[in-house]
Amino acid sequence: MSDLMKKIDVWHRQVGAAVVTRAAAHTTLKRARAAVVAGEAEYDAAIEAQEITQAVAKTIQEEAHDRIAGVVTRSLAAVFDVPYEFRIEFEQARGRTEARLVFTRDGVGVNPIDASGGGVVDVAAYALRLSCLMLTRPACRRLVVLDEPFRFINPKNFTAVRAMFASLARELGVQFIMVTNIDALRCGHIVEVAG
Repeated sequence: MSDLMKKIDVWHRQVGAAVVTRAAAHTTLKRARAAVVAGEAEYDAAIEAQEITQAVAKTIQEEAHDRIAGVVTRSLAAVFDVPYEFRIEFEQARGRTEARLVFTRDGVGVNPIDASGGGVVDVAAYALRLSCLMLTRPACRRLVVLDEPFRFINPKNFTAVRAMFASLARELGVQFIMVTNIDALRCGHIVEVAG
């Protein structure tokens, strides 16, 4: 065989190998394109599911806010002459929803401890516990046990606290057991425990 024939034979084998490599690459490319199309469809479905989930979560957050903030704001308004409004602000952070509890007065955010002491926090904490009980599913026995819940309330507000307490108990069908040393807060069935 001449040198030219040997070279042609080598080129022929190289071309044959290149054709096989090209065919394999073409098959791999077709599979990759199909995988990209399937991946894009999965991505689109995941985005759609995320949007639906976020819309449902937003609706649930709004309902929870309305129910919780309504009880807390109403409780604050029942006790204080210049009441606070209570809000829950939901924020997306680090891929999760975070809730921030906010007190406002005349549309301005207020730290209630700095503004008026712990009484506002006492009433808000009581109302938040009550709200959580009301939102519990499945519903559980509506019983709340409180130990000195209003110790930071100004004595001039004791009558309003007692009225709020009794009103919410009746309206929401909740039984309260309250331990207190403040005679002005006593209401309902009173049990004296000697120390």
